[in-house]
Amino acid sequence: MDSIFYILILIISVVAHEVAHGYVAFKFGDYTAKMAGRLTINPIPHLDLFGSIILPIILVVTNAGFLFGWAKPVPVNSANFAPGVRKRALFFVSIAGIVVNLLIAIFFSLIIRASAFFVISSSIIEISALIVFLNILLAVFNAVPVPPLDGSGILFSLLPDRFSRFEKLASAYTLPLFIIVVFFIWPVISPIVFWIFNLMTGISFNL
Repeated sequence: MDSIFYILILIISVVAHEVAHGYVAFKFGDYTAKMAGRLTINPIPHLDLFGSIILPIILVVTNAGFLFGWAKPVPVNSANFAPGVRKRALFFVSIAGIVVNLLIAIFFSLIIRASAFFVISSSIIEISALIVFLNILLAVFNAVPVPPLDGSGILFSLLPDRFSRFEKLASAYTLPLFIIVVFFIWPVISPIVFWIFNLMTGISFNL
């Protein structure tokens, strides 16, 4: 039952992440996500069979030491952005999911911090800790500047247009780069994730 609960929290977190991308794109004039029915908190349109269900189950069953997954990327058409704000729009669309995950983590970390002053049940603290941890993990992982992760969109939105050829080259190898990141970057980002978790909550997280 705990495993199912963990996966449900993960799904809610990745859905919030993707809706944030689509909403910011919508505010900049791109209606693609809205027309595709992706500006909704209903998880069904966002679920990716492998990333939202199969991979998290595999990680739980094999005691991988961490839980991770993703939703279907929200469609964004940068051609719908006004030329004068395209770079700025791409930056805010790319960073939106990371910001939302961090805001969720901050909110639930405040609940944990409040336990020092108020009586809060241990189950609520445990649930809050898991939500904080998973959202920090999603934020840090997506900040990696490798396509199709948000970090690459942030990076290339800040670089001059002459670097666009490098973006196209990296995008051609999205799948192998992503597989490498998913399975080999945990030892690199885990100290960052645990450090941020401790900074936000004042407690240690035990997997």
